Amino acid sequence: MAWYAYCIGEKPAFPELARHRKPIPLQSVTGIGGNQVFLYPASDLAIVVSEHNPAEEMNQKAGMDHAKVIADCFKHSTVLPFRFGTVFADDEGLRKSIRSNQRQFQSNLERLQGKTEMHLKIVVDTCCKDLEKHLPLEGVGKEYLSNLRESATRQRERQTRARAVAFQMHRMFAPLDEEVSCRLTESGRMVLDIAHLIDRKSVERYHNKYATTSAMMRECQMQLSGPWPPYHFVHRLTRGAHTATHAPAHPVQAPVAPTLGVQMQPAMV
Repeated sequence: MAWYAYCIGEKPAFPELARHRKPIPLQSVTGIGGNQVFLYPASDLAIVVSEHNPAEEMNQKAGMDHAKVIADCFKHSTVLPFRFGTVFADDEGLRKSIRSNQRQFQSNLERLQGKTEMHLKIVVDTCCKDLEKHLPLEGVGKEYLSNLRESATRQRERQTRARAVAFQMHRMFAPLDEEVSCRLTESGRMVLDIAHLIDRKSVERYHNKYATTSAMMRECQMQLSGPWPPYHFVHRLTRGAHTATHAPAHPVQAPVAPTLGVQMQPAMV
């Protein structure tokens, strides 16, 4: 039987597993395609899975169902989310993957225990909206070379602005850890996606800080979401840790796909 994997949790967080060595249903939780979700015991870990039919379509609705199961489990336990589309061919494949990476999974659960992820989206207007508007597509004349230099200068200005905003957010929110990405939209605006790792008990304080910060930075448009399971930080820790029958290169798009570093890149959806 093939298993679709959602996340790894702490076995003690699910008391119903105490007397069972085989998968048991996780009540009141349904997975992709309305399938029953099971708790699969593996030593001190609980693997959250559902039966998998290869004919099931992995569409946007499936991605939302994947994220919902993880969010439901996150209410009870620290979780290590699997990437959207992770399927194990059979029981042996699932057990082998968990056994070979158990020490790392345990370590990551301990590191992320009591932590949650908050996500900031910051839109910043720039003075470079007409960056390539007058840039010739061909030619090597003085105007072309001048435009190349101007383009490089404005690119550096954007990068400097992005780093300054990211640094300001780090200083004001003081997260335990963070992931930052930056992209440029066609309208000339910069969009910073910032994931902050914080203590779960500090969520209310974080919301208060956000209210203060958004009032101070009126030149930016800010959006806040969370608390989320620590998607960005789990995928950094567990990159390459498990081998599955099918695991796409991109994680589920809820809340956001992780990107490392402050890098300028064109906006693509």
